[in-house]
Amino acid sequence: MLTTKQKELLLFIHERIKADGVSPSFDEMKEALNLASKSGIHRLIVALEERGFIRRLANRARALEVLKMPDSATPAAPPRGRQAFRPSVVGSQTPQMGRNTIPVLGRIAAGVPITAIQNEVDRVTPPEEYADSDAHYALEVKGDSMIDAGILDGDIVILKRTDSANSGDIVVALIDDEEATLKRLRKKGESVALEAANPAYETRIFGPDRVRVQGRLVALIRKYE
Repeated sequence: MLTTKQKELLLFIHERIKADGVSPSFDEMKEALNLASKSGIHRLIVALEERGFIRRLANRARALEVLKMPDSATPAAPPRGRQAFRPSVVGSQTPQMGRNTIPVLGRIAAGVPITAIQNEVDRVTPPEEYADSDAHYALEVKGDSMIDAGILDGDIVILKRTDSANSGDIVVALIDDEEATLKRLRKKGESVALEAANPAYETRIFGPDRVRVQGRLVALIRKYE
């Protein structure tokens, strides 16, 4: 039997993973449950883990997986009009003749922004649904600010070419036409927030004229040694 707060937190985590593909941060959970401190969230998570409702994923800070739901819980459906981000992770592949490839346009910062997107430096073979090079491109991730979203240093991220995104999407954002970074985009009134998925990094807030979306994350390729 779960307490009201335990059930409320479990539902919130479940709905966020269903909508975004990643678990919420402790700050988001604290705000959603109207608790005064993150220590209260920690106690609830430990209780849910001990009861077998969730588990914490190894090597991914604050990354949670919902294992089961209480019988009386009815999870809410994902928001209409929004495609949930569920990254397709595949092993690295050598481009093959006869298979579609897409360009790797340099490195993208998942940390402090670095130089903007460069020219093509390589090509990769993505999952078939993302193999249209007119619609997609790839970047190598540099940094650890998105580790809670399952995006690690050295990953190759696959991006859909677009200049627009919904609040909550993970995007390539070009700041002041000079620096590019991979972050979760949040729309806050007239401002745009670029949010990391690592508590070591602060959320940065800009005026709408300072940030341009260059692509939306749809998948990633991970290299295995």
